[in-house]
Amino acid sequence: MTQMYYDGDADLAALAGRRIAIIGFGSQGHAHALNLRDSGLDVCVGLYDGSNSKAKAEAAGLCVLSVAEATKRSQLVFLLTGDTSQKEIYERDIAPHLAPGKTLLFAHGFNIRYGQIVAPAGVDVSMVAPKSPGHRVREVFQHGGGVPALVAVDADASGHALADALAYAKGIGCTRAGVLLTTFAEETETDLFGEQAVLCGGVSALVKAGFETLVEAGYQPELAYFECMHELKLIVDLFYQGGLNYMRYSVSDTAEYGDYVAGPRLVTDATRATMRELLEEVRNGSFAKRWIDENSNGRPEFAKFRKKDTEHPIEKIGRDLRRKMPFVEPREHVPGQGGA
Repeated sequence: MTQMYYDGDADLAALAGRRIAIIGFGSQGHAHALNLRDSGLDVCVGLYDGSNSKAKAEAAGLCVLSVAEATKRSQLVFLLTGDTSQKEIYERDIAPHLAPGKTLLFAHGFNIRYGQIVAPAGVDVSMVAPKSPGHRVREVFQHGGGVPALVAVDADASGHALADALAYAKGIGCTRAGVLLTTFAEETETDLFGEQAVLCGGVSALVKAGFETLVEAGYQPELAYFECMHELKLIVDLFYQGGLNYMRYSVSDTAEYGDYVAGPRLVTDATRATMRELLEEVRNGSFAKRWIDENSNGRPEFAKFRKKDTEHPIEKIGRDLRRKMPFVEPREHVPGQGGA
């Protein structure tokens, strides 16, 4: 049975008198550090020398140290940098200062699941993974709420790793919404599969294919953009609020009928077979190896993919249209050119 935890299941006193080092001050790092500080916990931020985030963290009133010094002075160390940078940071600046009795925390299980990081004996290894971008973790907390999260324990040397992780989740506001118990393997495998098959890979490919089909048939690119990308948010919002049934209740009967007869023609047995292949590549580690090797080689394939999709016609049309629709609060990013 699924185990969920809420505010009443977590006690901030478990972290009283124990300093927490937040390594990184990006989307998640800044939210965790500020929420923990506002919950009355002792927090410092660990950053590399020359980090652009140092001034931001200090301006927010946070203690900023080097990663090594933050690890030395803290009892809990939460590694919140990108997946592919964590191994190097860990080996250089964290591992030498991880004494028995300390806790190493993650927001994603990638490096533990695939053996890139192996903590020493006597150290708790836990995960608290908010199911939301960091800016939402902070915004919702400031309004008295919280976002859901996952919690997992990979090593429980202390005997109270789960209680500590739940206290941490409470400190960033997640127990206000609910925290689901999982494992590092389950979180990593479902997260990677979901990103590839549905949330990023699947949706992006479907949007582009729909847009291209309409444009190739002679329809205006602007209309194709509205039908295949712009209106997707409206449908996803309905999913978010009430699931598939609420979405179907909210759209026209014509749209609902089209859902039933067209969806199975797009997601076929062949599509499902490919999904199973993707899942197997995540589970057997071949995707992780490919991504790790790609980073070791300077990311040539990644750069090629990014350049190709940055130049896709739907991106140009979308930028032009969004600039004419201030109500959507357009946030543009063209890789290599900064924000607009």
